[in-house]
Amino acid sequence: MINMILQAAPAAGAGGGSWSLLLMLALMFLVMYLFMIRPQRQQQKKLEEMRNALKKGDKVVTAGGIYGVIADVDERTVLIKVDGEVKLRVDKASIQKDMSDTPAPSNEKK
Repeated sequence: MINMILQAAPAAGAGGGSWSLLLMLALMFLVMYLFMIRPQRQQQKKLEEMRNALKKGDKVVTAGGIYGVIADVDERTVLIKVDGEVKLRVDKASIQKDMSDTPAPSNEKK
């Protein structure tokens, strides 16, 4: 496809058109990388670091919206205490947030 664009560019105008087209394509890729790909990779890296740092007693939220406290951590799974004696074993990849540092919501009405 790029060959067709490069072949059509000199026929349409001056001989330097192919270089400007290549420069424009490179610039578009650079902008797409800076605004889309790089931030997503950073976010994934931060999420992976959070998952690897999980320990017993951390409050977490799963991808399904289940809130719980970690009771046990294995290499690939996490045992979450949900309520009372109810415990769920979930994959580490399903953990979305570590809520240990956030304060509990207050029940006060304004």
